[in-house]
Amino acid sequence: MTHPAPKGLWAMALLGLAPFPLSAIIYAYGPSGMAIHGLNVLLTWSAVTMGFVGGVRWGVESSRLHPEAIRLVGSTISPFIGWGLLALRRYVEVDWIVGGFLAAFIVQWMFDQAAPGVPNKYPRMVTFLTLGAGVSLAMALEKSMRM
Repeated sequence: MTHPAPKGLWAMALLGLAPFPLSAIIYAYGPSGMAIHGLNVLLTWSAVTMGFVGGVRWGVESSRLHPEAIRLVGSTISPFIGWGLLALRRYVEVDWIVGGFLAAFIVQWMFDQAAPGVPNKYPRMVTFLTLGAGVSLAMALEKSMRM
């Protein structure tokens, strides 16, 4: 059963989402001198958010009476992907990095919606937040592919 997310939770979630569209707009449509800063913020915030998502998953699983080792190990995947994509920036074209983050957020959303035993108390909010991050990354991907 799903419940509507409380307004306070929505407010915090939207504040956490804000760096995605703001930095993507600066990167894609802002002054050329600010574009690299917008990209840096977008990629860094993507990695931070992936670390946060992994931490939430770790916390949920480790709080169970009998945590499953595979889920604990799996919760470290998101932070490692975020860190890895950020670390590869000097060696991989930016469109692949942005595309990697976009794909990672989509896969995380799919897992949250479909995996058995995954608590997803507010699926509409999670979908909205993933959509916001995804559209922002898609905007940046389109810009990076034109460079």
